[in-house]
Amino acid sequence: MIVKQLSIFLENKAGAIADITKLLGSNNINIRSLQIADSADFGILRLIVDDGVKALELVKNEGYTAKLTDVINAVVPDKPNGLNELLNILTENNIEIEYLYVFIGNTNFGAEAILKAPNIKEVDELLLKKYY
Repeated sequence: MIVKQLSIFLENKAGAIADITKLLGSNNINIRSLQIADSADFGILRLIVDDGVKALELVKNEGYTAKLTDVINAVVPDKPNGLNELLNILTENNIEIEYLYVFIGNTNFGAEAILKAPNIKEVDELLLKKYY
């Protein structure tokens, strides 16, 4: 399934992530997943939220550099090789992954993988046919 991911460019300093979570929470934005890729001075905070458009507007109004990106949210079975099944389909179809992060979702279904690939609609259709 294609979902919107909010990416925010943050200075790597104490409280930076808390500032974002407070801003979103105080405006009734629910964070469903969060991942940060960082360097010594800056990081990219990636979030899946329940209202990406509103969240983007909020963080931009606070002076942050941010954007919304389409990504795939794929359910990963809670079993050995669960993630590998998903990755094998992508590999067999020559699909490169730009980035991937996994989090525990509803424990009845396993984990969830968020992935970014060059042709997101094509990947979504492929997974609907061969993975689910």
